[in-house]
Amino acid sequence: MSKRQVTLDEVAERAGVSRSAASRVINNAPHVSRAKREAVRQAIDALGYVPNATARALATQQAGSVVLAISSEDPALFADPFFAEVVVGISSVLEETDLELVLSLATSQRSRARLEQLLRTRQADGVMLMSLREDDPLAALAQQADVPVVFGGRPLGFEPSYYVDADNRGGARAATEHLVAAGSTRIATITGRLDEGAGTARYRGFQEALAVAGLEATRVAHGDFAEDGGARAMAELLDRWPDLDAVFVASDQMAVGALRVLREAGRAVPDDVRVVGFNDIASAAHTVPPLTTVHQPIQALGREMARMLLALLAGEQSSPLILPTRLVVRASA
Repeated sequence: MSKRQVTLDEVAERAGVSRSAASRVINNAPHVSRAKREAVRQAIDALGYVPNATARALATQQAGSVVLAISSEDPALFADPFFAEVVVGISSVLEETDLELVLSLATSQRSRARLEQLLRTRQADGVMLMSLREDDPLAALAQQADVPVVFGGRPLGFEPSYYVDADNRGGARAATEHLVAAGSTRIATITGRLDEGAGTARYRGFQEALAVAGLEATRVAHGDFAEDGGARAMAELLDRWPDLDAVFVASDQMAVGALRVLREAGRAVPDDVRVVGFNDIASAAHTVPPLTTVHQPIQALGREMARMLLALLAGEQSSPLILPTRLVVRASA
């Protein structure tokens, strides 16, 4: 009887590292810390592990960088609390490797051409894409790329093979159900961008909750996930439906603008109008009043995107991941 082959999972367990980290060491990839590399080598020696020749062939020339490309024309986007936390999450994983993170705002034709050139010539080992809009040219670029691609959020129009997303629909449904349970009956919403997956999913969650409650879902104003957009949408809601008694806002940034407009209009929160946001950014606990919101693990979103990309770089298979959301109740609703 032939001796049983030691598996990569056993090596990783013995070394106390992830499977992808063990694979990177075996493939002699540079994207792993010295301590983990030594632990894996010791585990290989102890277990008598023999690397698969095919797996070792997956180790190709490395550019030493990965790209986070965001579909936006606004250079201030990376100062947005949401994207700032995503970058923190990604960086916390990459700092254990030798990979550098390149940030790209890829909306204009020129910036897309630059990104395409970077990927075609393999000047980056992989790419993470976020905030893709419906029919976004970046989606086609990603499908043609000769490097691993991980999506942050599910884009509209197609289902990518590799993505990390939050339960936007379920979170929005829970937020709206909270408003219904509090006694609100004239509930409005400020949507995010409806040409993005997150905006559409949160709007659907709002609609579903009101349908179950037997309430109308007609009080709608469209925003853009930004504070000023939230303020404009809140003013529109008050003008069209002055009797509204609650509003679900599809992002905390927009909720900040909505709270400002309600205060200027003399509407007390939550006595006159209850307000719930989405994301649970750090400032949500410090608004006036503190904002009830849907918490999504933003840094974890970045971490899991980076981990998924590293696994793909190591030649491993991966599966889409949906992160849970939960309601955080504060004074605004």
